[in-house]
Amino acid sequence: MDERRYLSPALLASVVVIATSGLVYELIAGTMASYVLGDSVTQFSFVIGLYLFAMGLGSYASKHIERDLLQRFVEIELTIALVGGFSAPLLFTVYTSFGAFRAALYITVTLVGMLVGLEIPLLIRLLEYKLALKDLLARVLSLDYVGALFASLLFPLVLLPKLGIHNTSMLIGLLNALVALGATFLFPLEHGRGLRMRVQCVLVALGLVVGLVAFDRHALRGEATYFGAPIVYATQSSYQRLVITQTRHTTRLFLNGQLQFSSDDEHRYHETLVHPAVAALGHAPKHALVLGGGDGLAVRELLRYPELERVTLVDLDPAVTGVFRTVTLARTLNGGALDDPRVTVRNEDAFAYLEGCKDSFDLALVDFPDPGNYAVGKLYTLTFYQRLRQRLSTRGIAVVQTTSPYFARRSFWMAAETIAAADFAIHPMHVHVPSFGEWGFVLAGPPGFAPPTTLLVPEGGLRYLDERELAGLFRFPRDMERVSVGVNRLNDQQLVSIYTEEWDHWQR
Repeated sequence: MDERRYLSPALLASVVVIATSGLVYELIAGTMASYVLGDSVTQFSFVIGLYLFAMGLGSYASKHIERDLLQRFVEIELTIALVGGFSAPLLFTVYTSFGAFRAALYITVTLVGMLVGLEIPLLIRLLEYKLALKDLLARVLSLDYVGALFASLLFPLVLLPKLGIHNTSMLIGLLNALVALGATFLFPLEHGRGLRMRVQCVLVALGLVVGLVAFDRHALRGEATYFGAPIVYATQSSYQRLVITQTRHTTRLFLNGQLQFSSDDEHRYHETLVHPAVAALGHAPKHALVLGGGDGLAVRELLRYPELERVTLVDLDPAVTGVFRTVTLARTLNGGALDDPRVTVRNEDAFAYLEGCKDSFDLALVDFPDPGNYAVGKLYTLTFYQRLRQRLSTRGIAVVQTTSPYFARRSFWMAAETIAAADFAIHPMHVHVPSFGEWGFVLAGPPGFAPPTTLLVPEGGLRYLDERELAGLFRFPRDMERVSVGVNRLNDQQLVSIYTEEWDHWQR
């Protein structure tokens, strides 16, 4: 009786670790897929479905393991430790060096899922002679679900933002190796066999420890190769991977591997985003709203108007605004704009912010990433633009970044039609930014407002825009002319699938 009380809790505790690690591997694969392939809903759906199917295969296959259950359990744990632990580094290496990411992803997910599917059935059979079946199933399955809940909280709140995806992967692998090692002490084993199994566990654990220590350097080298420039700053937030690269001539910001700006031509983008809207307003704004744009470059342009009294910047990720407030290189690019006393930074979801906001703004700059997934896609819906319209003053002006009218023509015009459906008069614009190609914006305001023909030149002048270029912003050549697509609504978000389809066409 005493032995049962001692052994059962120790082995049942391993169920929590097994369940936690299994779900974390699934979350790692889904996160990597959404980083690389975009459209997080689709990628997580594929990963979860394939993972659960593979677990079912593993559970079914467990019936064919009939002898040496403890040894098989330890071997499976060690295999999971290696395959799951090195899954993120492996996928990253494949992505940056070989390009066969999808195949590597689905093979890894299938293999890890099958191994995880083998774990619980074997553990139940190991404990079967120690506990009554009804107690055993109740404890194992309940702890399995507890471990899953623990993983779902731990991964986004602690592991990913604090350790990054690669170190999280290897740390969880190390836990699997320690579970295997602990299992060798909880059952009687022949001395020779027990020693061999423990040596194997220790070697796998040491390999993962070495990986934890050494991989960050390898990852930075791999990212530098992928980005084509030395990395001067990199961090992982709860939302995204942030990388800043620098060469002799240019500094670039990447979020989840996607270029956000290049210092040698970002002035074209941000001058077009800000100054035509100020000109359309007819005077420098008193209170401006910037949604997105956590790098502070749009705010920098706004602050060049001395009459400006207040700017409210709403950006979801505090890591981005933190970097552009504290890292010297980043502060140099925005001129310390985020620390200007006129600027208030709010790190929250812009959709929720507009719902609860009571302030009124005479100018709004909307500078979100492209609608490549549904989390961002909601910020391109009719509901969002209706909320934005309610927060503008009677003659308030908004300008919205709306992807490329050349590479994603239907996406651009769907965004424009959606803005117009929110009771805005619109004047679409486009500008050539060498780092991106043709890029689009929509200038929006009260019914009847006309596009500006002159600029209110801020202090220091402009590098790109003048009256001639201003007029050209509103003229679209035939291959970018308007096409009728429809309105993007919150309940269907057709824009996300259209955008993904259009950009996939150019990446084939």
